Formats: sequence, structure tokens, C-alpha cells
Amino acid sequence: MLTIENLNVYYGGIHALRGISLEVPEGQVVTLIGANGAGKSSTLRTICGLVKPQEGRVFFQGEDITDMKASERVKQGIAMVPEGRRIFTNLSVFDNLLMGAYTREDTAGIEEDLEKVYNLFPILEKRRTQKALTLSGGEQQMLAVGRALMSGPKLLLMDEPSLGLAPILVSDLYKAVAQIHAEGLTVMLVEQNAHAALQVADYGYVLEIGQIVLEGTSAEL
Repeated sequence: MLTIENLNVYYGGIHALRGISLEVPEGQVVTLIGANGAGKSSTLRTICGLVKPQEGRVFFQGEDITDMKASERVKQGIAMVPEGRRIFTNLSVFDNLLMGAYTREDTAGIEEDLEKVYNLFPILEKRRTQKALTLSGGEQQMLAVGRALMSGPKLLLMDEPSLGLAPILVSDLYKAVAQIHAEGLTVMLVEQNAHAALQVADYGYVLEIGQIVLEGTSAEL
């Protein structure tokens, strides 16, 4: 579904990604693990169009999307759960979820996906009229995932979803990821928490200082 070829990204004089290449097959969970500053978030930001590479190409479902705008990539079926959640704190839970569907016009489909999100995270339905600011950290992370799912993605990018969460909440979150995977959604997961990520991943890449140094199945890693 996704192919990255020889990706090089710079921030000024900093060479953040050094010729990385990887693949995300349709229907699988692929994880990119590594320490803070290894280039994991830069990889996701390049895939979703927030960062432009100086070299290399990004292909989605066989189409070269390297020069495509971020908003167009959402319409193509790429959605991201950003690091730090980035929810709209002054909007209600319901309105945050609707913001995820801003590119869509299929009212019936939006209603159907809203019910799927509520089934995945029942607490969000209970909190639907509350401002997102009032949610706990774990509930805010659920909201960030739900908002991304409301775009109707084919590929879900998740950037450090376990960051700052208590272990029991990390477990609950990854149960949801496993359920999303079981329903056929392709997921690319970026994590420092290698143990949690490899529990749900089919395949993984290890990134160090902008370079892939190891790859394999979750059992091999």
C-alpha cells in the first residue's frame, strides 16, 4: 500500500532522514521503532505531506504522491494520529470527531463511522458533549485516534500513541489497534515503546539517527 524509496529529509543543516526505504503492505501493521530523535516522526510527517523531502519518493497504492498536498493525501485515504494528540481542546468530543470527517460529504457513511468509533471507544460516546479539554490523557488519545478514523482512512499513521500514558491505558489502546487491524485497516505505527508496538505489529523497522539499521517480523525483532 505504501512504499518509500531513498527518503532524505533535512531541517536546515540537520540531515534527519538518510536515504531510508520501507514498505507497508495492505492490511498489515508495520511499526517503526527507535529512540527519541531517530527520525520516526519525520518519516510520518513526510508520508502525510507536512514535510517535503529533498530526495526520494513516496508511493501510495502505486501512485507517486511525493508532491501532493497534505489535504489531498487525506482525501486519498491517509490519516495521522499526531504525537501529543493535537485535539481541539475547546470543542466538544462530538465536534472533534466531526472535524476528522471534514473532507467527506457522505452523511450516511459519516454516521456509520461515528458509531464505529463509539463502539471502539465507548467512553467517547458518554463524553460526547464535554469539551475535549476535560478529558483524561488516555481519553484524549482515544479521541485523537477516533478523529483520524472519521476521515475513513485506508492507511492510519500513529505517532507515539502510548506517550505519557499509564501502562493499563497503553494496554487498552493497543487492544483497540489490534481491533482496527482485525477489521482490515492498514496501520503504520511509530513508537519508542518497542515492546507494546511489536505485540500488534506484523513487521517492523528499527531506526537509528535517520537510518534503518534492522528490519524483520515482530518475532524476529
